[in-house]
Amino acid sequence: MNPTSNPSSAALEDRFGRAVATRLSTGEAALPHDVAERLRAARMQALARRKPAQAHTPAVVAGRSGTAAVLGRGDWLSRLATVLPLLALLVGLVAISAWQDEQRASEMADVDAALLTDDLPPAAYTDPGFAQYLLREAAAAH
Repeated sequence: MNPTSNPSSAALEDRFGRAVATRLSTGEAALPHDVAERLRAARMQALARRKPAQAHTPAVVAGRSGTAAVLGRGDWLSRLATVLPLLALLVGLVAISAWQDEQRASEMADVDAALLTDDLPPAAYTDPGFAQYLLREAAAAH
C-alpha cells in the first residue's frame, strides 16, 4: 500500500515537512548571505520539481447491463483476479514436480530391474575393473 495514499499519512508527512521548513527558516538568519542564497535557490528548485498532488480517480468497469460500476480498492473480484494466476502457477509447479518425481522413480525401477535380472551379480558393478571394462566396451561400440 502506498503510504501517501492514506489521508492520515499524507497529513503526517505534510506536518513533518512544515516543521522541517520552519526549523530551517529560523536557523537561516545566522547563516552567511551566500549560503542563505544557495539554500533559497535549492528550495526554489525543489518546489519546481515537486510532484503535483494526484487526484484519486476510481477505476470504472462496464457491467453486464451496460451500466458502469465503480470498483473500490478493496474489491474482492480484483483481488481474486490478482491471486488466481499465482495460484495456477503454484498448482502447475507442484504437478510438474510430482510428474518428474514419478518419472525419476520409474527410471530407477527400470535400472534396478535390469540389474537384478542380468546375468552378472550386483557386486560386479561395484568392481572398478568392471567399470573400466564397460567404458572400453562403450567406446568400442561407438
